[in-house]
Amino acid sequence: MFKKGDMAVYPTHGVGVIEAVEEKDMSAGHDKKQKFYIMRILGNGMTIMVPTDNVEQVGMRSIISNKDATKVYKILKDKKSAPTDSQTWNRRYREYMDRIKTGSVYEVAAVLRDLFLLKIGKDLSFGERRMMDIAKGLLVKELSIAQKTTEDHVEKNIAAIFEN
Repeated sequence: MFKKGDMAVYPTHGVGVIEAVEEKDMSAGHDKKQKFYIMRILGNGMTIMVPTDNVEQVGMRSIISNKDATKVYKILKDKKSAPTDSQTWNRRYREYMDRIKTGSVYEVAAVLRDLFLLKIGKDLSFGERRMMDIAKGLLVKELSIAQKTTEDHVEKNIAAIFEN
């Protein structure tokens, strides 16, 4: 259970803050009330309503710990599991999008790493570049909160991993 003021991660949208927990009447005249988290996404200010009963199904979760942030950096540095360029870009795109939709910070990190490594050997498609930006944005915001540091600092750390 989240409470007002808590930060949480919503898959594909990223980090948000719970602005309220509200009960709404969802069925006209049947007096069936349902509880919702009202969550404002930090990256774009969008507000979403998440039924408290559906938190697990949609993959909403707490911000990772500082210890988990270390694991994320390990995944980014693991260049041995480089992707092969055998798939078509659209199949790869779908696979990466599915991994991002899981909401797992580790899957997002693996997608970012794979795209960075793929970029070394060839130009990425427009969709892949956009996905790389999405994955990076999701990671940077969450890592900065988990590590209590600036987004700029996290971006520099990620860039340093892929410079060499």
